[in-house]
Amino acid sequence: MADIEKLSLTSLDIPAQQLQRLKEIFPEALTEGNKVDWEKLRLTLGEAIDTGKERYGMNWPGKSDCFKTIQQPSIATLVPDREDSVDFDTTQNLFIEGDNLEVLKLLQKSYLGKVKMIYIDPPYNTGNDFIYPDNYSESLDTYLAYTGQVGDDGRKFSTYTETDGRFHSKWMNMIYPRLFLAKNLLKEDGVIFISIDDHEVQNLRAVCNEIFGEENLVANLIWKSRQNKDNRTLTGVSIDHEYILCFSKNNANRRIKGSDRKVEQYSNPDNDDRGPWVSSNMVGLKDESQRPNLHHDLIDPKTGVNYGRPKMGWRYEPDTMNRLIYEDRIIWPAKEDGRPRRKVFLSEIDESLPGYSSIIGKDFFTRDGTKEIDELFGHRYFDFPKPSGIISELITQSCDNGGLILDFFAGSATTAHAALDLNKTDNGNRRFICVQIPEPTDEKSEAYKAGFKSIADISKERIRRVITKIKTEQTENKNLFSEGQAPQDLGFKVFKLQKSNFNLWDAGVEKTPEAIQRQLFSHVEHISPEAEQEAILYELLLKSGFELATPIERVVLEGKTVFSIAGGVLLICLEKQLTHELLQAMAALAPSRVICLDEGFQDNDQLKTNAVQLMKSKGVVNFKTV
Repeated sequence: MADIEKLSLTSLDIPAQQLQRLKEIFPEALTEGNKVDWEKLRLTLGEAIDTGKERYGMNWPGKSDCFKTIQQPSIATLVPDREDSVDFDTTQNLFIEGDNLEVLKLLQKSYLGKVKMIYIDPPYNTGNDFIYPDNYSESLDTYLAYTGQVGDDGRKFSTYTETDGRFHSKWMNMIYPRLFLAKNLLKEDGVIFISIDDHEVQNLRAVCNEIFGEENLVANLIWKSRQNKDNRTLTGVSIDHEYILCFSKNNANRRIKGSDRKVEQYSNPDNDDRGPWVSSNMVGLKDESQRPNLHHDLIDPKTGVNYGRPKMGWRYEPDTMNRLIYEDRIIWPAKEDGRPRRKVFLSEIDESLPGYSSIIGKDFFTRDGTKEIDELFGHRYFDFPKPSGIISELITQSCDNGGLILDFFAGSATTAHAALDLNKTDNGNRRFICVQIPEPTDEKSEAYKAGFKSIADISKERIRRVITKIKTEQTENKNLFSEGQAPQDLGFKVFKLQKSNFNLWDAGVEKTPEAIQRQLFSHVEHISPEAEQEAILYELLLKSGFELATPIERVVLEGKTVFSIAGGVLLICLEKQLTHELLQAMAALAPSRVICLDEGFQDNDQLKTNAVQLMKSKGVVNFKTV
């Protein structure tokens, strides 16, 4: 009997992916069984191998466990929530409620190398904003216990203070695996921006150097976040700034857009055929001992006036200066004690824009973020949100108007707000993915009393209110639309992190007869009885490597429902009674891939065998069951 390949229901196998990359570069260093021969790899790399016991690098308690965390695949899933969404069936925007570590693992197959820009505002590690279980482990069970979906077995979740001996280590153990997984999602020309303050900026810089590479540092931007000085400081210094660390995915693309050029200063008072121009200083920057060829007399050939040589010389050596004179690019002063200047034409300026200042957001302060929340909700339901203006500035610098933006510490969803507003302003089509853990709000807070039981509830409601605000503006001002312009995507799909809809074998189960027996009994029913069809559909979509916003069409073949994915590239059939006629009708649509439920064959081995041969004969290259 021909076996049908089973679909993997785990997230991307990170170690296997890394091994494949190594194999592509150094195939000679792998032995039979796909094992790395370290001696051959050392010989291949020659002197590039460091075998010393002492070396420059960064280490901390728990770093080795970070790699175990990265390598542990997720067996969770993302379940759609239509009720919480806006325009679920048409929107390309996503809001995912769940622990971002698990979510980043689940996104690896579908969004690998697709994200243009990442912005995150992680916990600053101030001692009261960080939640960890007592055993310091992170897993799906940890998340489910934290959110009250399963029992916590007596574990406590709490903050910790600077008196904790592992204060910095815990924070680094949190951030390292998340940044490692995030890097995989970036496009080759993608960049990441990370907000931070003085508590962990040096550790974050070191972690990013290791994950992204020092050579991929774009800048350590400084944001003047406080408009007025804080006179309550203990040290006498008002800390008025935060940092935004920026790294690129690839050194070849290590740049951002730059500042807008001020073209209003260009004019053409003498009606020069070459168009508008500005005058540019020609005085040099080197003394005669450094650049003697730049220290020469400059004479106006028409008047014979000698303007001499400035103390620091000229910008150009004699040959270049003579060419500028010949091309009539020198502006000669009216007075003999003036300085000649050069014409710089707008039409000849390099396409690259002037540099973007490392001191950013001069018009946006923390209080502006608070004001935005106040205006949207009529109340201050979130403390110290980033102003959307500063995020808009970063998006403009790094993301064209059709890129994918990811924020996996979404907070109050400022990034989503910024992306929607920018699309409204420039007719863009940027998409966003926001991830936020449903951190409970304080029961005494105004947010809780207003019905927002978690930070994620505030995030989603903010996006809805921004969407409503934009729709109102568009209704009142028709000039916001250009003729023929496609309508703006003013929606978002909501997904929530949950256990898989399938009963997966847990290799880490305790090796006792009782534990193994319990797991065997749980696998009598392969699919969870509580699982809904749409939840199963999206789990298969995600774990087959398709984006969560991929178009899905429901079609009926031989009286049965089949889901056509991405215009028929993939067909998913969740029917529990498959027939030869149905399989034949599916194959006739010539999909590249087909997925069916294994129980749909009802233990009919002949039907399975015929299905395999049928799919092969119709060119289906990937036929799997689950």
